[in-house]
Amino acid sequence: MAEQREVPVYIQEPAHIQEPAYVQEPAYVQELEPVAGSLGLSALVAALPLVMVLVLLGGVRMKAHVAGLIGLLAAALVACLAYGMPLGQTLSSGAQGAVFGLFPIMWIVVNALWVYRMTVRTRHFDVLRRSFGRLSDDPRIQALVVAFCFGALLEALAGFGAPVAISAVMLVALGFDPVRAAVVALVANTAPVAFGAMGTPVVTLAQVTGLPLDSVASVVGRQTPLLALVVPLVLVWLVDGRRGLRETWIPALACGVAFAVAQFVASNYVSAQLADIGAALAGAGALVAVPHARVPATESVRTSVLTGVRSEELDEEDPRGEVVRAYAPYALIVAIFSVAQIPAVKDWLAGATQTYDWPLLDVAGPDGEPVGGNVFTWPVVSTGGTLVLLAGVCTAAVIGVHARVAVKEWLATVHELRFAILTVTSVLALAYVMNLSGQAATIGHSVAAAGAGLAFLSPVLGWFGVAVSGSDTSSNALFGALQVTAARESGLSAELLAAANSSGGVLGKMISPQNLTIACAAVGLAGREGDLLRKVLPWSIGLLLVMCLIVVGQSMAALAWMLP
Repeated sequence: MAEQREVPVYIQEPAHIQEPAYVQEPAYVQELEPVAGSLGLSALVAALPLVMVLVLLGGVRMKAHVAGLIGLLAAALVACLAYGMPLGQTLSSGAQGAVFGLFPIMWIVVNALWVYRMTVRTRHFDVLRRSFGRLSDDPRIQALVVAFCFGALLEALAGFGAPVAISAVMLVALGFDPVRAAVVALVANTAPVAFGAMGTPVVTLAQVTGLPLDSVASVVGRQTPLLALVVPLVLVWLVDGRRGLRETWIPALACGVAFAVAQFVASNYVSAQLADIGAALAGAGALVAVPHARVPATESVRTSVLTGVRSEELDEEDPRGEVVRAYAPYALIVAIFSVAQIPAVKDWLAGATQTYDWPLLDVAGPDGEPVGGNVFTWPVVSTGGTLVLLAGVCTAAVIGVHARVAVKEWLATVHELRFAILTVTSVLALAYVMNLSGQAATIGHSVAAAGAGLAFLSPVLGWFGVAVSGSDTSSNALFGALQVTAARESGLSAELLAAANSSGGVLGKMISPQNLTIACAAVGLAGREGDLLRKVLPWSIGLLLVMCLIVVGQSMAALAWMLP
């Protein structure tokens, strides 16, 4: 029988088949235990970028934008080397975070500070300051008007240190001692922070966690208003001790209640972007309406509290028209944002929103399901920054700023914020790399081992993040996804712990090195950050403990009725 031999068969590729011009990156599936199959070791490796940023900021005192860039590099290396994320997808995830940092976050901040700079250039901000000084001659009431109410309005529009600097300068002009002015401004900058810069912190929190914005804002709006009830009472104590609390507790409480109610209503039923604006106006309105706030201060109060030098320009009289124009920018912002919330207008603005499949990004979670980060949403018109830009154009017309000057001021604002822009984009890029590579999920699963104690620790994590970064937005970007993962693993509400990160974070604002430096620079106390820290640290820790107990109560039957 003849031996059979195998004959190789050659199949020629058809000539018409071409290699595709663009090859999609292969799908990347997140792993929870990529390092030696151990969750603990993997969590330690995943935490390296965060630890590095925190050490560089808090220990080495490195500039925030440099620390952010180094942390981003560390996160990218961990993603590629430890988690096996393809380099293209790692770079793409970082790019998406940077783009989100530019738009909508810094887009809001730049346009809000642009409005403020135009009022300073035309001296309408001085008119506004004199108007506040005439509301009451009682320094304790002036502290509430300037630091708490107007500071909240500045936080609503700009945030990122502007409220502390501007409020402290105004208090010094009213005759406050520089140290007291700085401490009051720092402590006042708490209750409005979670909804600052047109809701930027909660918008960021919703973006990085994938939770609905309305749900996150609703829970935050049931936590931070409780701080607003206490902070005005703390402020009058800081200004005038027991006597201040005894004599002005009624207007302070009225201001806090009005602020809290307005913030709750706006964040739950109107718009997160309007929460602080409505709260600031309601608090100021309550102070004006309460008769006790209009009682002239005794000479002993004034001489014991106002130990600084009062600015002589406060005695100038301003024409009624100029006063109206000084208030106009804020009225325009409120009006434009209110109109934008009308359902028909809101739907029309949302129609311009663009949604894209982000290039070179194809990530699946540990369960194999695609993650939300594969898609990028660009709210071109409906975002807060575009609405503030429109208000700024209207402001320029009302207060008499020439178009060429307005453009020059806008460019100067971008230049002034150049390092803040770099910081925010690098931190958001770091957060996106950690979230999409699976590093945040690994840490979250590890932290979930705290079980029921997680509810108590959740605000502490947010507080720590803000204390070292100086930004509730940055803290939410860094820890938001981690909080949600830990919540789901431990059986707690994801919305509750995500909100707790932001609500606890606001109390770290007053002790952050950046804010302490801003406060010292504003009132001429350069190099005395340590003195301010010692004065505000007990209040920061005390109020944080209150917030921790609130979150624990909300995670249990005791206060669960407070949640939506």
